[in-house]
Amino acid sequence: MAPFTSTPRRLRRRLGVALAGVCLVAAAGVWAPAAQAAPLGLLDVTCTPPSSSVTTYSPALTNSLQLVSSTVSYQFGPCLSTTGVTSGTAVLNNAPRQRSCLDLLGSASRTLTVTWDTGYSSTMALNVSATVVGAVLETVLTGTVTSGLFQGDTVVINQTAPAATILTCTAGLGTVASLYSIVALEVTSL
Repeated sequence: MAPFTSTPRRLRRRLGVALAGVCLVAAAGVWAPAAQAAPLGLLDVTCTPPSSSVTTYSPALTNSLQLVSSTVSYQFGPCLSTTGVTSGTAVLNNAPRQRSCLDLLGSASRTLTVTWDTGYSSTMALNVSATVVGAVLETVLTGTVTSGLFQGDTVVINQTAPAATILTCTAGLGTVASLYSIVALEVTSL
């Protein structure tokens, strides 16, 4: 009977040693210096719908080139933030230039300054990409905060708008005087 009792003891001893090793490995992972961990971005501010933008064109866009100015007004909020930001606004005035409704698609660069409800502002350098997917105009703005609150952070702004007036305009059957978009914004530190 001795051989049978010694086998469970050896097994328990080996399991104990193995368990101790697992605990040491787990503890080493928990106490590893932060410099060895992979960097994760921290979401500094996120604004969700009903955040929105309204773009107006003067005169209304047609499918023919003409001199057109535009204004984009943003209302961000509700927002959650590490700094207490709960909302923000921005206005982007674009000087008159030759435009048609085809200019609503494609890519461009923009500088946008958001004024937050805390009194601080963030200036963003953004790349804009717009496409029609089904019946929706999807516009994605990506870039960085170049100055002000959240300087150095990355920015992603997603805008969605109905594409019906754009499709009608590109077909030569209508004009685009304004666009209303639902907006989501994320500012993330590296």
